[in-house]
Amino acid sequence: MRLVKEESGQDSLWDSEFIRLHDVAGPRYTSYPTALQFHEEFTDQDYKDAVGRSNASRMPLSLYVHLPFCASLCYYCACNKVITQSDEKKRRYLDALIKEIRLKSKDFDAARPVYQMHWGGGTPTYYSDAELTELWFEIGRHFHLVEPERGEYSIEIDPRTIDGNKLGLLKGLGFNRISLGIQDFDQRVQEAINRVQSYEQIRDLLQAARNYQYRSVNFDLIYGLPYQTVASVRETITKVIDLSPDRISLFNYAHLPQRFKSQSLLPEEALPPAEEKLQILCDASNQLMNAGYVYIGMDHFAKPTDELALAQAEGSLHRNFQGYTTFKDADLVGLGVSSISLINNIYCQNTKSITEYQGLVEENNSPLNAGVVLSTDDEIRRAVIMSLLCQNWLIPAQIESQFGIRFEHYFSSEIKSLNEFVNAGLLSLQNGVYNVTPKGRLVVRKICMLFDVYLPQHVKEGRRFSRVL
Repeated sequence: MRLVKEESGQDSLWDSEFIRLHDVAGPRYTSYPTALQFHEEFTDQDYKDAVGRSNASRMPLSLYVHLPFCASLCYYCACNKVITQSDEKKRRYLDALIKEIRLKSKDFDAARPVYQMHWGGGTPTYYSDAELTELWFEIGRHFHLVEPERGEYSIEIDPRTIDGNKLGLLKGLGFNRISLGIQDFDQRVQEAINRVQSYEQIRDLLQAARNYQYRSVNFDLIYGLPYQTVASVRETITKVIDLSPDRISLFNYAHLPQRFKSQSLLPEEALPPAEEKLQILCDASNQLMNAGYVYIGMDHFAKPTDELALAQAEGSLHRNFQGYTTFKDADLVGLGVSSISLINNIYCQNTKSITEYQGLVEENNSPLNAGVVLSTDDEIRRAVIMSLLCQNWLIPAQIESQFGIRFEHYFSSEIKSLNEFVNAGLLSLQNGVYNVTPKGRLVVRKICMLFDVYLPQHVKEGRRFSRVL
């Protein structure tokens, strides 16, 4: 079946009235079920059983490596990180991480290729050249990394911790994708969030990345920060467009100082009011799309020639805890504190405490402390949600064939709500296929929420989620 997607009409997608009508709070669906369903009754046997099924499948692997340390505190940050100047603390963690790599690699068939690896944090590039090299080669000794020409190896970078020579080292190791944390180019905003870095610094790093022939460069931007205005963010976006990165992530800043203490250091009175924040989002998004970037979904933009945009057009885009990825059929192995794995039909997570993580691994114990075994219903609903998020369509016949169900019976109540989205112009229905319209792509999380059977209970319990826009 050939699916024809609607023309984007990108220059008129974003407007504040539409956003005001549809901007509800909901999960980001980096997984389904979400991490809220993880529980501590999850056992090592659950993990081992899933690994056995995973090895039998002979699927490729994807690795996520968490390096949590930073040299200084960015006040807006909600990541699992540790601020330290202690080389001893960094070294102890690195030793524990390497030990986990050695232990966990034994669980998996050595012949299974790794086609994707991502190092996140924290600030991975806070580690020295020698330590980064050591970690790469330890992973390569214990997992079957395919050649960089065939794989996707990415790393998150704080531009203040790197120069052109270190970029060359990373490329020499095998990294072919980098993500630069920009956030904003405005000096006043940078000072307020305690992250000062110049435009010239970013420009020079980007040029070095191109000289080293990195396959893709991503910029992380944030809207809703103190002192941001429509005009100031427009100037930042103009500079970004001039630099022309391959991908752009435009994240919504969620101010939750009661959960993340560092956010209380921000001047709350300088945060843009809700109406202006909406206008910043509209203006910045339209500016990017008018410059030729494609809206992938969920805060992400890419050039039409980028692999993300091509994969979405071909129906092969996937989503996991690393975000959007072009490698769909791979089990994800998380390494390091708080990292999450997706192995066969389980999600499992390492402890979020660095002290506990190090202690467990040093004693040759598993650092896993929570997870969930997916039911058949979970797998069906996950397939529906990921199809909507990644491909912008839902093909009931495909779900029926994959799981042996009658879609109209299984989702009888959801179909009524789907038709309401059709009437609202967020979905189109042709030949039994639901296509997410250009307007619908902006609020696709809202459509996905229809299929989340756990969401009503989370809402009842007062769980807080980010806005879908």
